[in-house]
Amino acid sequence: MKELKEIEKSIQKKYRKEIFSKFVKAVKDFNLIEENDVIGVCISGGKDSFLLAKCMQELKRHNKFHYELKFIVMNPGYNKENLDKIISNAKNLNIPITIFDSNIFEVIKETKGNSPCYLCARMRRGCLYSKAKELGCNKIALGHHFNDVIETILLNMIYNGKFSGMMPILNSDNFENMKLIRPMFYIKEKDIISWVKYSELEFLDCACSVTKKNIGKRKEIKELSYELVDMYENADINILNSMFNVNPNTTFIDETITKK
Repeated sequence: MKELKEIEKSIQKKYRKEIFSKFVKAVKDFNLIEENDVIGVCISGGKDSFLLAKCMQELKRHNKFHYELKFIVMNPGYNKENLDKIISNAKNLNIPITIFDSNIFEVIKETKGNSPCYLCARMRRGCLYSKAKELGCNKIALGHHFNDVIETILLNMIYNGKFSGMMPILNSDNFENMKLIRPMFYIKEKDIISWVKYSELEFLDCACSVTKKNIGKRKEIKELSYELVDMYENADINILNSMFNVNPNTTFIDETITKK
């Protein structure tokens, strides 16, 4: 990997337009960070969450008001090699992590169903909320990026028959006074990949043995989203904008109507 100073500098300089400016824009547009917040920055071991952690550090370094960051790593059942890689990357990137264990991978393996990734994501989020609350946090930050948002919208429309996406900020249903934020809401995956290659870093992909055997629908939707952009310029941007431009006069709000 490159020197830490070069990696941190690249976020502010080389990738300012593609990454840091979009990060700051999301924070400002949706008021994601407020004075005296205590934010649990959730690190899964992948490229997205590690970039999230570095952007959060960079923003705090230049921000004018006080808030705290706690970097949380949940071990859902990683093998020693993968866990060691997370620990090594955190040390090399100067990210002070708190690790806690869960048995999510074991539960997923024993659960029958067609959506192991969906179940895993829900269980992870619940565990992260619990740990964040224990650490005194009032928010958790996840590393979902622009492409994750687009793919979620398409996935729900095509496979579930509903219009639903990833919001940049939302209140927890089960943990009072806790919020989830997604500061990488505007950052495209291709730019994250470019930053990783430039920095000469290597992160975990998916360390789950279940999804290695079952590629799942999200990969298909990812490929579809790329095809749409190839065919129609700004298709992905327009899909994102549709989340904020819903016309209630042309939408069935009453579910009983659609079931008749």
